[in-house]
Amino acid sequence: MVPVLAVDDLGPGEAKRVVVGAHPVALFHAAGRVYAIDDTCTHQDASLSEGWLEGCLVECPLHASCFDLRTGAVTAPPAREPVRTYLVEIRDAMICVDLHRRGDPT
Repeated sequence: MVPVLAVDDLGPGEAKRVVVGAHPVALFHAAGRVYAIDDTCTHQDASLSEGWLEGCLVECPLHASCFDLRTGAVTAPPAREPVRTYLVEIRDAMICVDLHRRGDPT
């Protein structure tokens, strides 16, 4: 687990891009939880942290592909491939991400 951002720096309904090692990750505070997914849309090179958040779905700002934050699944084209999700834990008021473990799809 790598601490990446203070909990207070990600309010409800907000998204932030962080870099873990050299890997861009998008953090979202949605539906009372924090989610971490790859920050790059699988359709084209666009930052998902700059997309529109509705519930547990994020819409890519480039071509409107949608992804479920809980599973990474595509919920609207043109993307066809899911994004990776990552395990998130809150420790000592810090958001921590594990790039080696997938997020909890619940």
